[in-house]
Amino acid sequence: QQTMLRASPGRLRGLRMLSLGGQKRVQEVGGSGGRKFAVVQPAEVVATARPVPSHIPRPHYVRNSGGSVRLARPTLKSGSDLAALRRACRLARAVLDFAGELVQPGLTTEELDRQVHERIVQSGAYPSPLHYLGFPKACCTSVNNVVCHGIPDLRPLREGDIVNVDVSVFLDGFHGDNSQTFLVGRVDAAGSRLVRTANACLAAAIAECGPRTPLRAIGKRIEQLARQEGFSVCREFIGHGIGQEFHEPPDILHFANLQPGRMQPGMTFTIEPALNEGSPAMRVLADNWTAVTEDALRSAQCEHTILITEHGAEILTEL
Repeated sequence: QQTMLRASPGRLRGLRMLSLGGQKRVQEVGGSGGRKFAVVQPAEVVATARPVPSHIPRPHYVRNSGGSVRLARPTLKSGSDLAALRRACRLARAVLDFAGELVQPGLTTEELDRQVHERIVQSGAYPSPLHYLGFPKACCTSVNNVVCHGIPDLRPLREGDIVNVDVSVFLDGFHGDNSQTFLVGRVDAAGSRLVRTANACLAAAIAECGPRTPLRAIGKRIEQLARQEGFSVCREFIGHGIGQEFHEPPDILHFANLQPGRMQPGMTFTIEPALNEGSPAMRVLADNWTAVTEDALRSAQCEHTILITEHGAEILTEL
């Protein structure tokens, strides 16, 4: 799950608490240039949060629907801490793969969230997004023109949709985080190419990573490849360090930038570019979570958690 970039001092904040006054979904067929997809807005959200068994350890923010403690510097992982983080990341990936197998026309994202929630707690873990700054669900589901932080709801997925599922888990005191955009049935060529390019950008960014590499190399490579393929990069949402806190330093920008700092062995962070078909502009809807493209064209995102090693980078959310 991403943090949001702002121009204000400190630049980062988590998104605010959801208002559960459900909004009616507007279903339209939108697009141009041969595109065919449904433009979506928030639908009815089941307001009751699913329970987590009492024996499962919770992140600290669950007590007051708060967010991560902002650390002064990245934490370098090794030994037992790194082993625990690996376990969390492996579980996050296994649950994401499970979610991908569920995706099909007719499935509601509410039902997908229910099954993801059950799989996580059955594994002895806590779904990291649940009650993070008030978020009401176990995962984020972002369909078509929703960039990220979509709240699972009662709208059935439709043939031709694309849906990002963002799965994060808290296990053995550490968070693991990953996401993927899945095709729902047969998707038009433009939508399929958007998803392929998002994955290519993630792979290219990871290939840039290694000890002493400037952090800004990630965003430069992503934006270069995205523009080459005719897509824009959403600039408001960024990757983040991860460990005992859900969101830690360093900040990972997905566009060309002048960010200072270099990667160090033991750093762990997410890379999670969101590519848009049209403009990079986005807006956050009244629920204070759902981010949609300003022009109502589609967005696709993918994410891994990686570890910087002495010789390069290791993908922790890869089985």
